[in-house]
Amino acid sequence: MSDRYIDFVNSDIGRRLVGAVGLPSPARLERWQPGRLRPVEGALLLGGGALASTVAGFANKLTSEVYVQGVSESPLPAWTAGLGPKLKALVFDASGLADPAELKALREFFQPLMKSLARSAHIVILGRAPQTLSDPQAHITQRALEGFSRSLAKELRNGGTAQLLYVDPAAEDQLEGALRFFLSPKSAFISGQVLHLGACGDQVQDWTRPLAGRKALVTGAARGIGAAIAETLARDGAELLLVDVPQAEGDLHALAARLGGRALGLDICATDAAQRLIEALPEGVDIVVHNAGITRDKTLANMTPEYWDAVLAVNLQAPQQLTQRLLESGTLGDAARVILLSSTSGLAGNRGQANYAASKAGLVGLAQAWAARLAERGGSINAVAPGFIETHMTAKMPFALREAGRRLSSLGQGGQPQDVAEAVAWLAQPGSGAVNGQALRVCGQSFLGA
Repeated sequence: MSDRYIDFVNSDIGRRLVGAVGLPSPARLERWQPGRLRPVEGALLLGGGALASTVAGFANKLTSEVYVQGVSESPLPAWTAGLGPKLKALVFDASGLADPAELKALREFFQPLMKSLARSAHIVILGRAPQTLSDPQAHITQRALEGFSRSLAKELRNGGTAQLLYVDPAAEDQLEGALRFFLSPKSAFISGQVLHLGACGDQVQDWTRPLAGRKALVTGAARGIGAAIAETLARDGAELLLVDVPQAEGDLHALAARLGGRALGLDICATDAAQRLIEALPEGVDIVVHNAGITRDKTLANMTPEYWDAVLAVNLQAPQQLTQRLLESGTLGDAARVILLSSTSGLAGNRGQANYAASKAGLVGLAQAWAARLAERGGSINAVAPGFIETHMTAKMPFALREAGRRLSSLGQGGQPQDVAEAVAWLAQPGSGAVNGQALRVCGQSFLGA
């Protein structure tokens, strides 16, 4: 659905009017387009500690324009505020900061360049997970990065985003994959997020088709976000089995035919659902995306047992039971990637959605509870929590609620199904096993929840 306000404020007359009266002016976000060759199209600036040198070792794979700030011994050209090009991407290594007094390095690096950012600029700050540090001062300092990075993300304009990645020493070889995602338009609607990268033995062999040779199962795939996920996984080389309810088989089979995949009409709550999936996957499966979900909204005072039970069964119990059966039967392969579609409602709560929010929060719990179990086999399980996404469902919302959902975020707009799909596709990559048991919000840094 078109966002007419976005269209207006990005027109010539709209820019003049909103500037004159002080209305918010969200930028049209830059998203990944077919045929694009590099993650960053523009200048990348590196700064901070030793991890910046690690990034410099592969930075030419990200973009042809790489700089360091000010005068240094680096062979890379220096960037100076007011003289250098507009910055499309930034990586600052704060992992060596071990005392609160050293946090001034953040201001010293970022303050001079805040007015030199290009449209849709992407910033990544690197740190060390506080819980892994024995020195209390270092723990405090690294934890402070979360408040800084989230505040920085809220100060960015023109579609800019900022993330914090805590990187274990054993995970430094997975930095390229993470930066290929977070510095690129694939992460256009993700901002203010904090993720922890741990050790992962797998590597992407072909960045143009990072999922080549991988078999993927997507539930709720017939339309909307599910269809976008299927399209993106296919773009990245995955072989697809698409699942949706029998009533949606027409759309499901058409999508599968277009993507060269297979379709299976199936009620995931049926007693034989797991067995039918196992039979449909004789060669096993490497990627499982639990996207199927329903809403049955009522305030708790008016919630019927039928509404409660239906939502918990589809959204939470079925993903748990199906994943367990796929795992126990050996259908879910080693180094598998399981992605659960949660929601910001599950993180923040939402009036009239106690059943839905409970089910989506439960999926985050499922990722946390099963992370170690999957890791034993080289696998991972994570949740993706979309915020307001422009779909046929949100198009039917009352105007005031729809506008509130769009504007109550740092990016000031709703996301697209592609935004969710890109996050799922990244978490499905071999190297993304570095992320495990975590929840990634795709919400434009929504003001709702943590």
